[in-house]
Amino acid sequence: TMPSIFSYQSAEVDWCEGNFERSPVIAEYYNTVSGRGGTAWGTPQELGHQMGANLPSPHFELPAGGGLLLCFLLAGIFSTYFHMTLSYVGQLLDELSILWSLAVAYSFWYPKVYFPRFIKSRKHFMWLSGVTTVVSTLLSFIKPALNAYALNCIAFHLLYLTWRELKKCKDRRVHRMAAVMVMWWVLAISSWISDRWLCGLWQAINFPYFHSFWHVLIALSLLYLCPLVIYFDVNYEMPSFRPKLGYWPSDSWPIVVPYIALEEPHKQC
Repeated sequence: TMPSIFSYQSAEVDWCEGNFERSPVIAEYYNTVSGRGGTAWGTPQELGHQMGANLPSPHFELPAGGGLLLCFLLAGIFSTYFHMTLSYVGQLLDELSILWSLAVAYSFWYPKVYFPRFIKSRKHFMWLSGVTTVVSTLLSFIKPALNAYALNCIAFHLLYLTWRELKKCKDRRVHRMAAVMVMWWVLAISSWISDRWLCGLWQAINFPYFHSFWHVLIALSLLYLCPLVIYFDVNYEMPSFRPKLGYWPSDSWPIVVPYIALEEPHKQC
């Protein structure tokens, strides 16, 4: 008989960490614990408010921040569920929550200057994003083992867009934040690839935990990517303001929460 799609270990993929080694009910313990990181943080501004940050005023609130925060929370919850069970349903929920998070972000913040020529408005672009996401969702059921590779490829498009925007920007703080974001992403994707392709090596030395590193490192990368996206969006959509990058609690701290503050009048980046 076919195993239930909700059954433990019914997913097409299994990560390098040994299964049920530390708990009889959690398949991958460290991957499960690290996956919960997605439920603990939202957009940088919301994190700042939760931690009592004294953000400069006026500060920029995301037009769709609530929706994206919900997507982040769901991605964290579904990642936890997937690594706890390694079920087919868990795998798809994990991957599709990431896909739809990206769809929300692209719909609201993809710069109009990069729209295809046949797209005349943000509304039309949202429809294009929605249709593309629905089709991608249906395709994800065909070969679920390839989904993670496809999702990771989207990062190259985001890096390309960041590079295009940095060419037009002279603000050293923006370039510094982009460099830190890329650093965390390189470490993250290196951990993901190492876990996927070099599992035998890590098991031989009894250290098969690189996928859990991926969870933490990609969250750190997103923590820097979000303010960059907001910064560029303000330049396009709110030309009367000058966006300024800031770090809470202080630039000099080794661990910081980046945020965006708005100042008037606007000066060209």
